Amino acid sequence: MSPIIESECGEREAILETAKLMLIAARTAPKSGGVDDVLTLIVYGEEKNVIADKMEEIAEERKNEDFKRDAKNVRDSEAVILIGVRGNKSFGLNCGACSYKRCKEFEEAQKRLGEDFIGPTCLFKALDLGIALGSAVKIASVLNIDNRIMYRAGTAALKLNLMPEATVIIGIPVSAKGKNIYFDRSK
Repeated sequence: MSPIIESECGEREAILETAKLMLIAARTAPKSGGVDDVLTLIVYGEEKNVIADKMEEIAEERKNEDFKRDAKNVRDSEAVILIGVRGNKSFGLNCGACSYKRCKEFEEAQKRLGEDFIGPTCLFKALDLGIALGSAVKIASVLNIDNRIMYRAGTAALKLNLMPEATVIIGIPVSAKGKNIYFDRSK
């Protein structure tokens, strides 16, 4: 083993290590009633570009340039962290936010693929997803890894069946460049 680690190699390794820490942060984030229905995955290399390809395909189908713009960000990233949730499970509170009076009705309801995700989704599972996302990006931020929460990357991941149990998936591409590629974007 060489006593020298060149910038590109060291940065790539650091990004992947950070991605793993982001999975831990999502896993240990507080969950409603302590029930963990959050799913996580890291995608990098050529597999990551399959997500970008799917995003470009969706851009063409929908005539939506935002999918194309985000696909470029995914392609230019080192990895994409996917965080999903089993939103078809209920919390059991009978809150009605899903439009059903009782959780039992929600659980028995036909779940359908909408344009991007499968619904209806339990509000508490969606909140758990949001808290897990916030915990994950906090780790990236603390470690100075550029990132952006992207629902469009999650849409592509769901259509690619990368997380078969998830009803909603959100993607977080990560990179470390001289300039943050996610917040200075033009169409």
